Amino acid sequence: MKYILALDQGTTSSRAILFDAAGTPVQSAQQEFKQSFPQPGWVEHDALEIWAGQLSVVKKLMTPQDGSQPVAIENISAIAITNQRETTVLWDRATGQPLAPAIVWQDRRTAEYCDALRQEGRQAMIQTKTGLILDAYFSATKLQWLLDNVPDARERAEKGELAFGTIDSWLVWNLTAGRVHVTDPSNASRTMLFNLHSLDWDEELLSLFKIPRALMPRIVPTSGVLGETDPALFGRAIPIAAIVGDQQGATFGQGCLEPGMAKNTYGTGCFMLMNTGHAPVPSMNRLLTTIGWQLPDHTTPVAASATDQSCCSATGGCGPEGCGAGGCGAGCGSSPRTDTTYCLEASVFMGGATIQWLRDGLGIIDSAAEVEALAASVPDVGDTYIVPAFTGLGAPIWDGHARGTIIGITRGTTKAHIGRAALEAIALQVAGVLSAMEKDSGIKLTELRVDGGASQNNLLMQMQADFLGIPVVRPKVTETTALGAAYLAGLAVGFWSDTDQITSQWAVERRFEPQMSQADRIAKLARWKQAVDRARGWSEDVIQN
Repeated sequence: MKYILALDQGTTSSRAILFDAAGTPVQSAQQEFKQSFPQPGWVEHDALEIWAGQLSVVKKLMTPQDGSQPVAIENISAIAITNQRETTVLWDRATGQPLAPAIVWQDRRTAEYCDALRQEGRQAMIQTKTGLILDAYFSATKLQWLLDNVPDARERAEKGELAFGTIDSWLVWNLTAGRVHVTDPSNASRTMLFNLHSLDWDEELLSLFKIPRALMPRIVPTSGVLGETDPALFGRAIPIAAIVGDQQGATFGQGCLEPGMAKNTYGTGCFMLMNTGHAPVPSMNRLLTTIGWQLPDHTTPVAASATDQSCCSATGGCGPEGCGAGGCGAGCGSSPRTDTTYCLEASVFMGGATIQWLRDGLGIIDSAAEVEALAASVPDVGDTYIVPAFTGLGAPIWDGHARGTIIGITRGTTKAHIGRAALEAIALQVAGVLSAMEKDSGIKLTELRVDGGASQNNLLMQMQADFLGIPVVRPKVTETTALGAAYLAGLAVGFWSDTDQITSQWAVERRFEPQMSQADRIAKLARWKQAVDRARGWSEDVIQN
């Protein structure tokens, strides 16, 4: 049999998964890696450890130790890469050595700098160009910090000696022995340096953050052969046929290929994406507008509007890729290519990581799987709420100075109440962002498709249906992040014929119907808002005092 090999490089572990033509995961390997917290609010990874771990899990598939049949390298049709986004790596082009630890998407060290930029009035320009809220979450300020704080980094970057990349770029660089330095629009759109309308790095933003363009990877379609692995790694060269950010990969893997379809992934964080079609939808409710994916060019660009026509006249006319060099620039209406799909996104920083904190921080469970039984041992939270703002609050609040809070504790509060409150915190955060997403899109969702490790928790999924007031649908294959990447690679090499074949393979495993009354739901969400308000601005207050 032939397979697609998906490399799923997440925030806490690296995985390799083989998918067959039915979209079924047939074999996998996983390896966790170290999380580093050198200062409050700082989160770092060792990029070399990530690469070594990703290579190791691939080789485990080739030579399994559990007695299962090894997979012949000749039966791998292509490699797909999906990755944690925004995490920032800076490395030496000559040696391939990182200059510093990778700064993880959760890291808040540049929050005060983002505050200063907001005070300068930069938010509107940045959001118009990138679709993003000005926040330390994204790569731009992380990269600027590295250039300003690593000795000689800025000087060497300006000479072209260094390379920047998110984790997708870092993996491709290593898989190709340094021959290919690329990223795709789904990852580029998370850097706060990418223009959603021109579909290219934005010169004004590069200048604002003092980023030399020589650092930046070339942008290639999400689906398409971009290079081959170094033959020395696996015995022969294998085509690398897709790179996609993890949440966009999950959206594709969930079959959310039509406008108005949405999914939520319960990983380290929670990430809800709604397909909005071939045009970016600006958010009025502090959500993110992002690229979902870009398929190979085989369609005719959308005709420019009257506004775009005047823009195009000023920028050299419409070419095969739209106005000017790929699209309209700042101040012009958008004329997106029909092969580019856009999404609205809401990001919750602490999802499954909240359960990890119960295990590793509080020690009230020995494994993440234990939390469901613990939480189910009490009928409710006893009016106890956890706001897991350990690294600030994401959408739709975006408070980098919020910090974690437990409120409502009494002498009757037990670890079971804490466990249940942790699960509720995940579901309540998601409920908040869904409300904002429906306001932005003008679409009332009829169901939410779910995936990720914590989606296997039945109690959490029932809570989610109750707090949303709509069904929550879990598919048979919940490895949708890797599956989406595999689908994108398979389309590029003819492993799957078209997207119709892909959507036909999506199947329901379980559907959770809401059981909570509307009155109880409204009261619950109002009480949650009270708890969140008490967590906001906490670290900022310390600084001011």
